[in-house]
Amino acid sequence: MADGHTITIEQGTRRVRVVHDGEVLAESDRPLVLRETGCPVRYYLPAEDVRLDLLTPSDTHTYCPFKGTASYWSLPDAADLVWSYPEPKPDVAQIKDHLCFYEVEVL
Repeated sequence: MADGHTITIEQGTRRVRVVHDGEVLAESDRPLVLRETGCPVRYYLPAEDVRLDLLTPSDTHTYCPFKGTASYWSLPDAADLVWSYPEPKPDVAQIKDHLCFYEVEVL
């Protein structure tokens, strides 16, 4: 990565749960833990472990020079609550088909 910017991804060993207004949106025993220079630790959860039926695709897209273009999903009262990289850059290919939430509970 450029200019001392690093991203590491490892298989998590702890259960991660995402709850919004008392409803479980995701729960996984197999999160990927992504650590990126200057950013908080993020947990990327397999799509199969996320309640996609509760989420609505958003028109929001953002670009990261290290990870690629992100797509977002929302809840009626929480815009762009979750994101993923459908076509991640080769250095972070493991996060394909995984989703990330801003706030998770690590159990």
